[in-house]
Amino acid sequence: MPDFFEVALTQRAARSFRPDDIDDATVARILTAATHAPSAENSQPFVFVVVRDASLREAIGALTARIWEGGAKALEAERLSPAFLRDVDRGAMGGVASAPVLIVVCGDTRLTYAGAMDASIFPAVQNLLLAAHALGLGSTLTTLPTLGGNELTGILGLPPEVVPVAVVPLGHLAKPLGPPRRHPISAKAHLDRYGTPFP
Repeated sequence: MPDFFEVALTQRAARSFRPDDIDDATVARILTAATHAPSAENSQPFVFVVVRDASLREAIGALTARIWEGGAKALEAERLSPAFLRDVDRGAMGGVASAPVLIVVCGDTRLTYAGAMDASIFPAVQNLLLAAHALGLGSTLTTLPTLGGNELTGILGLPPEVVPVAVVPLGHLAKPLGPPRRHPISAKAHLDRYGTPFP
Protein backbone atom coordinates (compact mmCIF):
# COMPACT_ATOMS: atom_id res chain seq x y z
CA MET A 1 0.00 0.00 0.00
CA PRO A 2 1.48 3.38 -0.95
CA ASP A 3 2.22 6.10 1.58
CA PHE A 4 -0.63 8.57 2.21
CA PHE A 5 1.30 11.53 0.83
CA GLU A 6 2.22 9.59 -2.31
CA VAL A 7 -1.50 8.87 -2.81
CA ALA A 8 -2.62 12.43 -2.10
CA LEU A 9 0.05 14.00 -4.31
CA THR A 10 -0.50 11.72 -7.32
CA GLN A 11 -4.31 11.31 -7.43
CA ARG A 12 -5.82 12.61 -10.69
CA ALA A 13 -9.18 12.69 -12.40
CA ALA A 14 -9.65 9.71 -14.73
CA ARG A 15 -12.24 9.95 -17.49
CA SER A 16 -11.63 6.79 -19.52
CA PHE A 17 -11.63 3.24 -18.24
CA ARG A 18 -11.11 -0.36 -19.27
CA PRO A 19 -14.21 -2.57 -19.04
CA ASP A 20 -12.62 -4.95 -16.48
CA ASP A 21 -14.91 -5.45 -13.50
CA ILE A 22 -14.13 -4.47 -9.92
CA ASP A 23 -15.09 -7.04 -7.31
CA ASP A 24 -17.51 -6.27 -4.49
CA ALA A 25 -14.82 -6.63 -1.82
CA THR A 26 -12.75 -3.87 -3.43
CA VAL A 27 -15.77 -1.58 -3.79
CA ALA A 28 -16.70 -2.26 -0.15
CA ARG A 29 -13.16 -1.40 0.96
CA ILE A 30 -13.33 1.91 -0.91
CA LEU A 31 -16.77 2.72 0.52
CA THR A 32 -15.59 1.87 4.03
CA ALA A 33 -12.86 4.49 3.64
CA ALA A 34 -15.50 6.95 2.42
CA THR A 35 -17.71 6.36 5.47
CA HIS A 36 -14.81 7.20 7.78
CA ALA A 37 -14.78 10.82 6.62
CA PRO A 38 -15.89 13.51 9.05
CA SER A 39 -19.42 14.92 8.89
CA ALA A 40 -21.34 17.62 10.74
CA GLU A 41 -22.38 16.35 14.18
CA ASN A 42 -21.15 12.92 13.03
CA SER A 43 -24.48 12.71 11.20
CA GLN A 44 -23.02 10.56 8.38
CA PRO A 45 -25.72 11.56 5.87
CA PHE A 46 -23.89 9.97 2.94
CA VAL A 47 -25.67 7.28 0.94
CA PHE A 48 -23.87 5.37 -1.82
CA VAL A 49 -25.67 3.73 -4.74
CA VAL A 50 -23.31 1.27 -6.45
CA VAL A 51 -24.42 1.14 -10.07
CA ARG A 52 -23.23 -1.91 -12.00
CA ASP A 53 -26.23 -2.51 -14.27
CA ALA A 54 -25.22 -1.58 -17.83
CA SER A 55 -28.60 -0.05 -18.72
CA LEU A 56 -28.54 2.20 -15.65
CA ARG A 57 -24.97 3.28 -16.34
CA GLU A 58 -26.00 4.01 -19.93
CA ALA A 59 -28.94 6.11 -18.71
CA ILE A 60 -26.67 8.10 -16.39
CA GLY A 61 -24.22 8.54 -19.26
CA ALA A 62 -26.97 9.79 -21.58
CA LEU A 63 -28.14 12.25 -18.93
CA THR A 64 -24.56 13.48 -18.46
CA ALA A 65 -24.04 13.93 -22.21
CA ARG A 66 -27.32 15.80 -22.62
CA ILE A 67 -26.48 18.26 -19.83
CA TRP A 68 -22.95 18.69 -21.19
CA GLU A 69 -24.14 19.44 -24.71
CA GLY A 70 -27.09 21.48 -23.42
CA GLY A 71 -24.92 24.29 -22.08
CA ALA A 72 -22.24 23.01 -19.72
CA LYS A 73 -19.71 22.50 -22.53
CA ALA A 74 -20.18 26.05 -23.82
CA LEU A 75 -19.65 27.40 -20.32
CA GLU A 76 -16.48 25.34 -19.80
CA ALA A 77 -15.12 26.25 -23.24
CA GLU A 78 -14.57 29.77 -21.91
CA ARG A 79 -12.64 28.49 -18.88
CA LEU A 80 -10.59 25.44 -19.91
CA SER A 81 -7.61 25.02 -22.18
CA PRO A 82 -8.39 23.23 -25.46
CA ALA A 83 -6.60 20.04 -24.33
CA PHE A 84 -8.35 19.99 -20.96
CA LEU A 85 -11.71 20.67 -22.64
CA ARG A 86 -11.16 17.72 -25.02
CA ASP A 87 -10.46 15.42 -22.06
CA VAL A 88 -13.54 16.59 -20.16
CA ASP A 89 -15.60 16.31 -23.35
CA ARG A 90 -14.55 12.68 -23.86
CA GLY A 91 -15.49 11.94 -20.27
CA ALA A 92 -18.87 13.66 -20.45
CA MET A 93 -19.74 12.07 -23.79
CA GLY A 94 -19.30 8.50 -22.61
CA GLY A 95 -15.92 8.00 -20.98
CA VAL A 96 -17.23 8.30 -17.43
CA ALA A 97 -20.24 6.09 -18.13
CA SER A 98 -17.93 3.42 -19.56
CA ALA A 99 -16.57 2.69 -16.09
CA PRO A 100 -17.75 -0.72 -14.82
CA VAL A 101 -18.95 0.85 -11.58
CA LEU A 102 -20.57 4.21 -10.94
CA ILE A 103 -20.91 5.32 -7.33
CA VAL A 104 -23.74 7.82 -6.99
CA VAL A 105 -23.09 9.71 -3.78
CA CYS A 106 -26.23 11.04 -2.15
CA GLY A 107 -27.19 12.93 0.98
CA ASP A 108 -29.99 11.87 3.28
CA THR A 109 -31.70 15.15 4.16
CA ARG A 110 -33.25 13.60 7.29
CA LEU A 111 -29.83 13.23 8.91
CA THR A 112 -28.41 16.75 8.80
CA TYR A 113 -29.48 20.31 8.08
CA ALA A 114 -29.17 21.69 4.55
CA GLY A 115 -26.34 24.08 5.36
CA ALA A 116 -24.11 21.21 6.50
CA MET A 117 -24.91 18.73 3.74
CA ASP A 118 -22.07 19.53 1.32
CA ALA A 119 -19.56 19.76 4.17
CA SER A 120 -20.74 16.32 5.30
CA ILE A 121 -20.75 14.67 1.86
CA PHE A 122 -17.66 15.91 0.04
CA PRO A 123 -15.11 14.72 2.63
CA ALA A 124 -16.54 11.23 2.03
CA VAL A 125 -16.14 11.74 -1.72
CA GLN A 126 -12.51 12.77 -1.22
CA ASN A 127 -11.84 9.66 0.88
CA LEU A 128 -13.47 7.59 -1.87
CA LEU A 129 -11.24 9.13 -4.56
CA LEU A 130 -8.08 8.64 -2.51
CA ALA A 131 -8.96 5.05 -1.57
CA ALA A 132 -9.61 4.17 -5.22
CA HIS A 133 -6.25 5.65 -6.23
CA ALA A 134 -4.46 3.84 -3.39
CA LEU A 135 -5.83 0.57 -4.77
CA GLY A 136 -4.64 1.37 -8.29
CA LEU A 137 -8.02 2.37 -9.71
CA GLY A 138 -9.06 5.46 -11.58
CA SER A 139 -11.90 7.73 -10.51
CA THR A 140 -13.16 11.26 -10.80
CA LEU A 141 -15.85 13.47 -9.34
CA THR A 142 -18.64 14.78 -11.54
CA THR A 143 -21.76 16.67 -10.60
CA LEU A 144 -23.12 17.00 -14.16
CA PRO A 145 -25.75 14.22 -13.78
CA THR A 146 -27.11 15.91 -10.65
CA LEU A 147 -28.05 18.99 -12.69
CA GLY A 148 -30.87 17.20 -14.48
CA GLY A 149 -33.55 17.94 -11.93
CA ASN A 150 -35.16 14.74 -10.70
CA GLU A 151 -33.99 12.59 -13.60
CA LEU A 152 -31.10 10.94 -11.74
CA THR A 153 -33.41 10.43 -8.77
CA GLY A 154 -35.86 8.64 -11.07
CA ILE A 155 -33.20 6.48 -12.71
CA LEU A 156 -32.09 5.20 -9.31
CA GLY A 157 -35.49 5.08 -7.60
CA LEU A 158 -34.33 7.36 -4.80
CA PRO A 159 -36.84 8.44 -2.16
CA PRO A 160 -37.46 12.20 -1.94
CA GLU A 161 -35.34 12.51 1.20
CA VAL A 162 -32.22 11.13 -0.52
CA VAL A 163 -30.66 13.67 -2.88
CA PRO A 164 -27.92 12.82 -5.41
CA VAL A 165 -24.87 15.03 -4.96
CA ALA A 166 -22.13 13.52 -7.14
CA VAL A 167 -21.25 10.61 -9.40
CA VAL A 168 -17.88 8.87 -9.09
CA PRO A 169 -16.88 6.34 -11.74
CA LEU A 170 -14.53 3.56 -10.65
CA GLY A 171 -12.44 1.55 -13.06
CA HIS A 172 -9.06 0.41 -14.23
CA LEU A 173 -7.34 3.17 -16.14
CA ALA A 174 -7.55 3.02 -19.94
CA LYS A 175 -4.14 4.73 -20.07
CA PRO A 176 -1.58 5.94 -17.53
CA LEU A 177 -2.08 9.46 -16.26
CA GLY A 178 0.79 11.87 -15.82
CA PRO A 179 1.43 13.84 -12.65
CA PRO A 180 -1.25 16.28 -11.52
CA ARG A 181 -0.75 19.93 -12.39
CA ARG A 182 -0.92 22.03 -9.24
CA HIS A 183 0.08 25.56 -8.28
CA PRO A 184 2.78 25.79 -5.58
CA ILE A 185 1.58 26.50 -2.05
CA SER A 186 3.32 29.88 -2.26
CA ALA A 187 0.60 30.87 -4.74
CA LYS A 188 -2.23 29.61 -2.53
CA ALA A 189 -1.21 30.11 1.10
CA HIS A 190 -0.92 33.30 3.16
CA LEU A 191 0.51 33.97 6.60
CA ASP A 192 -1.79 35.65 9.13
CA ARG A 193 -3.26 38.06 6.58
CA TYR A 194 -4.07 37.79 2.91
CA GLY A 195 -1.15 38.90 0.79
CA THR A 196 1.57 37.94 3.25
CA PRO A 197 3.42 35.00 1.67
CA PHE A 198 3.60 31.65 3.40
CA PRO A 199 6.14 30.37 4.17
